[in-house]
Formats: sequence, C-alpha cells, structure tokens
Amino acid sequence: MTLSAVNTRYANALADVVTAGGSPLRPRDAVAELRAFAAVFGGSAELQNALATPSVPAGRKRAVVGRIAELLKLSRISRNFLYVLIDHRRIASISDIIDSFELIVDERLGFARAEVSAAREMAEPQRAALTSALERLTGKRIRLRFTVDQRLIGGVVARIGSTVYDGSVRGQLASLGRRLGAES
Repeated sequence: MTLSAVNTRYANALADVVTAGGSPLRPRDAVAELRAFAAVFGGSAELQNALATPSVPAGRKRAVVGRIAELLKLSRISRNFLYVLIDHRRIASISDIIDSFELIVDERLGFARAEVSAAREMAEPQRAALTSALERLTGKRIRLRFTVDQRLIGGVVARIGSTVYDGSVRGQLASLGRRLGAES
C-alpha cells in the first residue's frame, strides 16, 4: 500500500467521525484544529524529531501531544486522532493527512475544489462572481483556493480536478498563436 493510500485511510476514518450525525466537531473546525497542530509541529525541528523518532516511547509522545492539544484548546476528537497517529507512527504525515481529509470532506458534502491562480489578489465580489461562474460550469458547489501567480499578465487560471480553465491573458495569447500558426 502506498503512503498516499495509507494517509487517505486515516483521513477517511476521521471524516467518518466528524461527518457522523451528532458529531460535536464540525469538519471545518477539525481542519482548523489539525492545521494549528501541524503549524506547531512543522515549526519545531525538536518536536518533529521527538515525535517521529521510534526510540521515544509512545507514552511520552502522547504526553507531549496532550500538552500541545491543551495549549491549542483542541477538541477531544482532534486530540484522540493525533494520539492514533502517534501510536501508528504516522505523525510525520500530518499535513498530507489533513490535505486528504479536506478533499474527502468536500466530496462528501458535495463540493468540488477549485485551485485558482490570478495575477493579483482578487476582491471579494470578483471571487463571488468567479465561484458562481464555476458552479454553473460544473454543476457542483465550488470551494475556491486562491493563489497569486506573478507570471500571469492578467486573468485567472482555475483547476478543478484534472480540468484546467485558462482565462489568463497568457493562455489567450498562446491560443491565438496556435490558431494563427494553423492558418498559415
């Protein structure tokens, strides 16, 4: 089994818990809590070493994670999930597991994720209009993730799954060049 498949199994298990009826933790809150822990984990080489090293007993690792969870005010579900990752020596994959978890939850809730690159930061009305246009285009509810790409002259490039919608000036110029080249 590949590492990605293993990460997806953990992400699916967490998604099962937080999307179950009566779960005290909403999926969005679980992501925020786990991202907060991942930021602390990623920001400290000593912590990474202590939690990933097999020679450190699991009980000591759990105590460290418990203390961090307490400081971050993590829910019982998030804390227990981190304990499972510690017990199964998967804590080093926390960021990849969170990414998989977000994708799985979005799919279960009927969202498609769109990665949007623009030449500069977009104002909220522009984001809303783009979201609406992509929802009409795909027939799904869209959750956008924006990045600024200085290489773009203008416009946007949106990627939904394996489909790319290129509305950038650079993409339009390239398309025009291909059409002109085909006509000659």
